[in-house]
Amino acid sequence: MAPRLFLVLLSALWWCAGVTPLCAERMARVPMADGFEIPVGKPPGDGYYVFRGYAPNGHLGEDWNGKGGGDSDLGDPVYSCADGIVVYSFDVRVGWGNCVIVRHAYRDAGGAIQQVDSLYAHLDQRSVRKDQIVRRGQQVGTIGTAHGRYAAHLHFEMRKNLLVGMNRTKFAKDFSVYYSPRQFMAAHRTLKGGGMATIAVDTFGEYAGSGASPDKTTDSSGGPPPARDIPTRESTASGTDNLKKKFDQLEQLVEKNKKNVEALTDEDVDGFWDRLKTRLKNGKGTTSGEGQKP
Repeated sequence: MAPRLFLVLLSALWWCAGVTPLCAERMARVPMADGFEIPVGKPPGDGYYVFRGYAPNGHLGEDWNGKGGGDSDLGDPVYSCADGIVVYSFDVRVGWGNCVIVRHAYRDAGGAIQQVDSLYAHLDQRSVRKDQIVRRGQQVGTIGTAHGRYAAHLHFEMRKNLLVGMNRTKFAKDFSVYYSPRQFMAAHRTLKGGGMATIAVDTFGEYAGSGASPDKTTDSSGGPPPARDIPTRESTASGTDNLKKKFDQLEQLVEKNKKNVEALTDEDVDGFWDRLKTRLKNGKGTTSGEGQKP
């Protein structure tokens, strides 16, 4: 098969088969963070303390509690620690309760664009939706108990790996994936902000613990996640029919674009593979952002 035709077929096959690697990530424009701050208290942290901190291979975030103890901070506001975009907002139930994850883009000391996720868990209420742009100090929810599982507090995490989402068991429980929140915020309290960055969203895998997928995180009802149906013989046959339809569409797509395919040069093909390799390589890290090749 000619390399040019193979190139188009491969791209179309990914689409037809429903394969969603890095190429399927959506991109979003977000404001650059001008600093990070503690997500409770005004001023930041006032009236709160950390009663359980971050520990590699142990507790992977910080538990912030009101100084009154017990449930004295139940319903208190929780704020975004920096400018960013909401990439997850869902009532996960189990041990998490209501959760919000915000993705932030910022410039490091060398001027390179980096990214980090902040997670706010055990919330009583969520006040933001998926894909919503938020600013530092904007309320994202209220302190809760994970539906009565714990005394009221905020569980707060900072992740350098943008693939984690709610699938923590699939990743290392150390500094290769997580930051110590207070250490990170102390080192990035004031940054050069301004401008926008283009970053990837929808990078999380599906969370088997709740049946919640990243494409279903716009729920704001606070109710339990939908049940996941077990595939039946009929649904499997239906899936086969759908796949056949997609391959028929592929055949039509190739025929329709035959002239364009033949017009591709070797440089076009080589450039495609170079860009694909770059995307796959960047997907293993956590700092893909504006200024990098797609």
